[in-house]
Amino acid sequence: MPRPRKFNEQAALTAALNAFWARGYQATSTRDLTSVMGMTQPSLYNAFGDKRSLFLAALDGYLDGTVRERMARLEAALSPAAAITAYFSESIERSLGDPLRRGCLLVNTALEVTPDAPDVQQTVASAFEEIRDFFRRQFTAAQQAGEVDAAFSADEVSAQLLAVLLGMRVLARAAPERELLEGGVRATLALLRLPPFGTGTG
Repeated sequence: MPRPRKFNEQAALTAALNAFWARGYQATSTRDLTSVMGMTQPSLYNAFGDKRSLFLAALDGYLDGTVRERMARLEAALSPAAAITAYFSESIERSLGDPLRRGCLLVNTALEVTPDAPDVQQTVASAFEEIRDFFRRQFTAAQQAGEVDAAFSADEVSAQLLAVLLGMRVLARAAPERELLEGGVRATLALLRLPPFGTGTG
């Protein structure tokens, strides 16, 4: 019979997530992790594998609790066009509401990851595709509902929305100013005939 673990696995994973989020993957040492997680290095490796495996587990937990949760909630609660605007609105609010300016862990990882970590690159690419799929689904549904122009290509629109979102999240790290962040998105929403900010979407 296996011995029961003498630690709270979720609490340890959350502590690791916060360390990676604050410092980045490369700058977070194993010593940093064992300190914040309250574990020895052997027990960390036994529970989570190596540092990269721990990071991937932490990143997946981050995606579940932020990106995936938001997409599922907005898709279920709002009209397709409103869900797109609300996704941007909530992303901006998260940027403005973080006094530490940590930004989005997914975007931070995309900027930091190198070719010697192909599994991390693939995780980031797959997560970006999840977001693009959300935009594509919502825009296609909005076209079918007559909310937006049917002449637009949903594939191209989803790529454009993803690019605008990622650019906004990078900008927010250094210049978290509401007018700047909303202004960077507002023209795209107007061009695509999507609801503007402040119309009950966020």
